[in-house]
Amino acid sequence: MSEALVKPVRLLRTRTYVWTAGAVLLLALPFYLDRFWLQAGLFAMAAAIGAIGLNLLTGATGQLSMGHAFFLAVGAYGYCVFAGDGGDGLSGLGLPTWLAAVLAVLVAGVAGGLFSPIAGRLSGAYLGIATLALVFIGQHVMFNAHDLTGGSNGRDVPPLNLFGLTFDDSELVVAAVPFGSAEKLWYAGLVLLVGCALFARGVLRGRPGRAMNAIRDHRIAAGVMGVPVARYRAAVFVLSSMYAGLAGVLLALVFQRTVPDYFGVVLSLEYLAMIVIGGLGSVAGAVVGAVFVSLLPQLLTRYSDALPLVSAPGTGGVAPGEAARYLYGAAVVAVVLFLPGGLVRVAARRRVSTDPGEER
Repeated sequence: MSEALVKPVRLLRTRTYVWTAGAVLLLALPFYLDRFWLQAGLFAMAAAIGAIGLNLLTGATGQLSMGHAFFLAVGAYGYCVFAGDGGDGLSGLGLPTWLAAVLAVLVAGVAGGLFSPIAGRLSGAYLGIATLALVFIGQHVMFNAHDLTGGSNGRDVPPLNLFGLTFDDSELVVAAVPFGSAEKLWYAGLVLLVGCALFARGVLRGRPGRAMNAIRDHRIAAGVMGVPVARYRAAVFVLSSMYAGLAGVLLALVFQRTVPDYFGVVLSLEYLAMIVIGGLGSVAGAVVGAVFVSLLPQLLTRYSDALPLVSAPGTGGVAPGEAARYLYGAAVVAVVLFLPGGLVRVAARRRVSTDPGEER
């Protein structure tokens, strides 16, 4: 076999080994990590699902959305309403929890569909301002619709029950390791994340992805070429809303309680930071950015005693949450100035530099 053929084969084998090792590692982590790290990983998975949806909308189609937190709230509270049995004095339909999760995602998509005519006609800062209004409307509803949301105190989240397995802290022993809610949800989160990532990747690599990129790069030219711009914009907005709804359901299951304060403007800005830092228009970039932004405040909180200038909230120093915002705010500026393609561009450049076809 010639050298020109050997090198691509070796590169493919190396990538296969890396992906296999990564998959085995992720599957084995619940057997070795404590609850803090598992919950941190689950937060990152939920954030990655929501970030993939936002990247389809903003990164691939060029529609600025600052209302992503609203659709996460629709998913989280929708699940609670559909799955709740009313035993806590709040409204609940008592549906099977797996059905409640599906319906919550669909309701988030319906909410996006109701807004999609506006999304199909607005662009840039105008769309950003319009979606920002959704967050304020959602906050008002969450604080005042007490029967549905529990008001400022929030409401408990019914545990997911799937195929007879309840994703709560009831003990399940696997290979002499007790599995609680975090361990069980870990595998559910992995399945959801992989499924969402593969679907989004298929969309971006197919004809819809090419149309979305054409709309992003030059809307008028895309329309001239026959791309139904308004229809694509509306459809992508609905799809992004469903991704956010699914992320909201997973977050609710991890938190085990939903509170209105979490689903505010800051959360929407964090999602924008995720896709900018990771890489606009890239599924891998959304995942990388979500891991960075979601894990940073938790790590700073856990190790605040050992870090300079960072201290526990209320002790006089910089709180971990504030320090995290400073850091990923600086990361956004650095990416925009020095690495426009995001963190995934670094890996892409390395692949190009090692491509046998580029070597002379």
